[in-house]
Amino acid sequence: MKKSVLIVLLMTALILGGGISFAVTEWLFVDESQLETTGITEEQYTDMLNELSESVQLPKVVQAFNQIQSNYLNDVTDEQLIEGAISGMLNSLGDPYSEYLNVETMKSFNEQIEASFEGIGAEVSMVNGVVTIVSPLKDSPAEKAGLRPNDQVITIEGESTEGLDLLEAVTRIRGEKGSEVVIEVKRANSEELIPFTIIRDKIPLETVYRDLIEKDDQSLGYIEITNFSENTANRFLEELSALEAEGIDGLIIDVRGNPGGLLEVVQEMLREFIPSDRPYMQWEDGNGEKERFFSNLDEEKPYPLTVLIDEGSASASEILAISLKEAVGANVVGQTSFGKGTVQTTVPMGDGSSIKLTVMNWLSAEGTSIHEVGVEPTIDVKQPDYYYSSPIVLEDTLRPDTVSNQVRFMQVMLEGLGYKLDRNDGYFSEETAKALQAFQADEELTGTGELDQQTADLIQTRIIERIRSGQDDRQKERAIESIIK
Repeated sequence: MKKSVLIVLLMTALILGGGISFAVTEWLFVDESQLETTGITEEQYTDMLNELSESVQLPKVVQAFNQIQSNYLNDVTDEQLIEGAISGMLNSLGDPYSEYLNVETMKSFNEQIEASFEGIGAEVSMVNGVVTIVSPLKDSPAEKAGLRPNDQVITIEGESTEGLDLLEAVTRIRGEKGSEVVIEVKRANSEELIPFTIIRDKIPLETVYRDLIEKDDQSLGYIEITNFSENTANRFLEELSALEAEGIDGLIIDVRGNPGGLLEVVQEMLREFIPSDRPYMQWEDGNGEKERFFSNLDEEKPYPLTVLIDEGSASASEILAISLKEAVGANVVGQTSFGKGTVQTTVPMGDGSSIKLTVMNWLSAEGTSIHEVGVEPTIDVKQPDYYYSSPIVLEDTLRPDTVSNQVRFMQVMLEGLGYKLDRNDGYFSEETAKALQAFQADEELTGTGELDQQTADLIQTRIIERIRSGQDDRQKERAIESIIK
């Protein structure tokens, strides 16, 4: 009976434990909730155990537990079976955002609440059973290496990710500053797996960046938000006040590549823009009951707003974009966002572990759900083709008259770097060879006009530098145009 009581205790904790939310900006996810913490006494716990044992088919669970302990070929501990049972219950939900966080994972998460953490700096999710990049963080090793939203992580250090849960994959990828990890990803426009060798680093958690854009005798405020963490709202309001003090004629909020964060933080920001006569967001529980949220603001800002989004904008970023779009008519510029419209809370299990559980859907100001759909921009703008090009991986040097995807990737990137070509369909023409030879000459490489791995790597380096410098940022340019009439 002691074993069965132990299982009942754990199940009760799963169902009735208090919710405590926390923010973790690592290369995994950020929890989103503002649910209140609850607690129960030992007497209440006993009463609930009695009720639970009558309502749940515990004998079946206990029978399986005892059969494994008595008859399984190899040694197995109680802890191992209990941990597996909890993980199994959460996996059975089929929800990539609900999962078990064991003691080691929670310890790691709590350490990361501090000013920085060490890793590669990318947000991931489980999409259709595949570990998938949501977005690399700004200035992170992942961004510098060229990882992109929707890249599927197929191998880590040569071992397949098939069968791994998200936490196992994250554990294998994270590591100390200066250490190296090799992953292979599958990208939509490439048939081959693309290898990335990434040097882990310390990932700072600065989340707000401000700029003032002067154009056509107008001053536009520009604020980039890379994540919605604990101090983001305060930093945003500081930078917004500084820009407003300079008399801005409009504001651009850039949440491209922002994977989300704390729900309460984005709510605090929305209350600065959406007046009290309309909701700034809603949420819906499992029974379909909705709650609307209102600010105390008297009136809208006296200047127009534009929000920049892309396929790496998720969760809290999407709340910001669609609520400003619906409630105050802000333009949304870019590409359709990721599509995460659920809210999670963490439930402590009493031993240092927790479960992360989806508890409700968030909805826009007008009650729109974007889950698995994303926010559609009001002004659809794609970046230049080279922004979406895949890294070039060669087995042999490529020469004129060959045809391959690797040649096509090279052509797209050379065009992006300003070299003139006659085609970009993957056929290695004489004009392509001339353009390649010109690049090699400019980079002080041997001008063979042939594509070897050294030349390919340098082309990719120059492209990444160009993207990170903001050159040819069509989305940002269009955002500016949307405000300046």
